[in-house]
Amino acid sequence: MNRTLLSLVAASVVLAGPAMAQNRIGTIERGHYVCELPGNAAGAVGVPQPEQSFTIESASRYASPQGNGTYLRRENRLTMTSGPRNGDSYEIVGTRFLRKIENGEPGRLRCIRQGN
Repeated sequence: MNRTLLSLVAASVVLAGPAMAQNRIGTIERGHYVCELPGNAAGAVGVPQPEQSFTIESASRYASPQGNGTYLRRENRLTMTSGPRNGDSYEIVGTRFLRKIENGEPGRLRCIRQGN
């Protein structure tokens, strides 16, 4: 009985490993992310929001008009973890395209990486 229980516990630990690794930590491409709100059919395609824009400087650091800080990427979510943007989160839509999370859902503000 004890061997069976021990085998079941060992198997569950082995199977839980891949499930726990699904929220892998990563980085996003370095560069300047220009943020904007959608425009309308009669005007500009996007309305620039320069105070929301930021630059990814290294594997875990960002710079913004308000100051510098760090970020954490888990799967398709980018979260500012220190500095003036602490707590801001973005959904990673593509390699160069982010959408700011508002009230737990992707909002209207989009940030697009400029340059190469």
